[in-house]
Amino acid sequence: MSTGVREKNVSLLAEQEKYWDGVSEEKDFTLPLQMGEFEKHVSREMYILDVGCGYGRTLSELHDSGFVNLYGVDYSQGMIDRGRRLHPYLNLRKNDGSTLPFEDDAFDAVILIAVLTCIAESEGQRRLIAEIERVLKDGGILYINDYLLNTDRRNVERYVKARDKYGVYGVFELPEGAVVRHHTPDHIFDITAGFNRLEFETIVYTTMNGNKSNGFYYVGRKTV
Repeated sequence: MSTGVREKNVSLLAEQEKYWDGVSEEKDFTLPLQMGEFEKHVSREMYILDVGCGYGRTLSELHDSGFVNLYGVDYSQGMIDRGRRLHPYLNLRKNDGSTLPFEDDAFDAVILIAVLTCIAESEGQRRLIAEIERVLKDGGILYINDYLLNTDRRNVERYVKARDKYGVYGVFELPEGAVVRHHTPDHIFDITAGFNRLEFETIVYTTMNGNKSNGFYYVGRKTV
């Protein structure tokens, strides 16, 4: 990666972190963990990491369902502070995901819910998935919820508007300042090539701003 691209990515990450810190007390996340699907592959005593855990909503749901070894990281200190206040029993820490603060093979499962959508650059997504592979045990589970491309006029117009600036069709800017991305299934399969795909289902989600969007949930197993 060139120095210019690296600096641009760091700048965008800093802007994103500032945005999420600013809305950490007011935004409520909406993408649901498909608990029934998750429980097919992950037992309650396994070590689970939620990357991009926000204020701990999903981890708290797992805790209430009897899961006991739960860890979360997020790059927004505001989100972590909110999570620690709401769920003091959770292990949450600030981390930007570029290097996860855990040893190799530390976890049985990793959760990514509406995290890829916050990473506009494909290379940034690949780096995150590679780091997740590092901390996952052989045979470990990767669970993803995220957004797919939409074909309605409103979304297509904003994809086209942002394409020249970000170099990817599917990236767009929200009026309040966040930069987000919608994906194709093929892109998701490409960046998760180190996993055996167990589940992939499309679903329509309601976003945190109350809009409908195409989405998916994915379950993969790290190849041995």
